[in-house]
Amino acid sequence: MYLKKVEGPRAVRLPDGQVITRADLPESGTQRWVASRKALVVRAVLYGLITQAEAMKTYGISDEEFFEWVSAVRAHGDKGLKATLVQKLKQS
Repeated sequence: MYLKKVEGPRAVRLPDGQVITRADLPESGTQRWVASRKALVVRAVLYGLITQAEAMKTYGISDEEFFEWVSAVRAHGDKGLKATLVQKLKQS
């Protein structure tokens, strides 16, 4: 069996016991960013599966965009990444 050489861990365990691997991450050409995909990328970076630089390069996102995702998750959980919540918060 051949395993592709990668920098960093192949999998990480989250505090809730869930395990995420590099195979769980969205594909590099992802165009449609739903809340669950954004949350997965944020968790992968925060728990050390991939680096922030790797995430930004792979997914073509800016520093600003990534930090908006992180702050939304910290403030409101995964639901904070949904476009409908963002719209409601802007109206308030």
